[in-house]
Amino acid sequence: MNYDVFNGDADGICALLQLRLAEPKSSVLVTGIKRDIELLDRVNAKPGDDVTVLDISLHKNRPHVQRLLEQGARVFYVDHHLAGEIPEHAALTTLIDTDANMCTSLLVDRYLQGQYRDWAVVAAFGDNLNQSAEQAASGLNLSAAQMDQLKELGVCINYNSYGSCVEDLHYPPDQLYKCLLAYKSPFDFISDEHSVYKKLQAGYYEDLMRANQIEPEYDNGHVVVIVLPDTIWARRINGVYGNELANKAPTKAHAIVTHNNQGGYQVSVRAPLVNKTGADELCSEFPTGGGRKGAAGINHLPVEQLPDFIKRLSQKYGPV
Repeated sequence: MNYDVFNGDADGICALLQLRLAEPKSSVLVTGIKRDIELLDRVNAKPGDDVTVLDISLHKNRPHVQRLLEQGARVFYVDHHLAGEIPEHAALTTLIDTDANMCTSLLVDRYLQGQYRDWAVVAAFGDNLNQSAEQAASGLNLSAAQMDQLKELGVCINYNSYGSCVEDLHYPPDQLYKCLLAYKSPFDFISDEHSVYKKLQAGYYEDLMRANQIEPEYDNGHVVVIVLPDTIWARRINGVYGNELANKAPTKAHAIVTHNNQGGYQVSVRAPLVNKTGADELCSEFPTGGGRKGAAGINHLPVEQLPDFIKRLSQKYGPV
């Protein structure tokens, strides 16, 4: 049996799209909201099974990887998040690069030697790696309008991954993946004027407009913290809103705080675009935190710890 385990954001979806367009195979899909990263807990493999893992931290899933290997499965693991110690095993193949300007889809693009690069460009834009996306697209001879199309698609796919549960999203990530898999090129999907894409676009712009009306909880000129209301739209927009603010103010660090279903906060952190470092280290100081150097998060921050988080964020990215 084949298992495809992937993050429900643009990077995870587009990474799997590239692989399955190049190497079609039937598989059990295992995915979820963006913050649902211990996905391997759901996989109970048997000897000879193949498990492909895309865009979730090996650091968070190492015990499950070791369990799958002990069960006799073969594991192909591609990721750009904090990895920690990588197990050594003949049945484990890893493509891991934690560079702040790398994403999983670009690693898959390298592995496939550019067969479906336009999907990798979509993913890089979705992860707010705009310069990396433009570099990857440099050989595709795209017009400025086409680049804008890929960027908007990436942002909208990524937008669909945020929420405290799948019910918060416009579409379950596995359903969105299956829809996109029918199109070899993102331009085919865009030109088809698919109702799925129209719904994502409308939702994104509506939620963004609401978020832009919220005043910052904290702003010291170097660090901005925004606490969004306890609503579904706020949980949907929090990640891409952080990217939006980072692009507008690239010298500042940003944290978008939303309410979770545990009575606390979920936090999305964006390091300054001019200094994409330390976000993963900062968030990993908290029990449910992690991510990558330029963008990370905390799944559950107790309400009483918000002042301490803001203090640490300010110390991390404040004036030297």
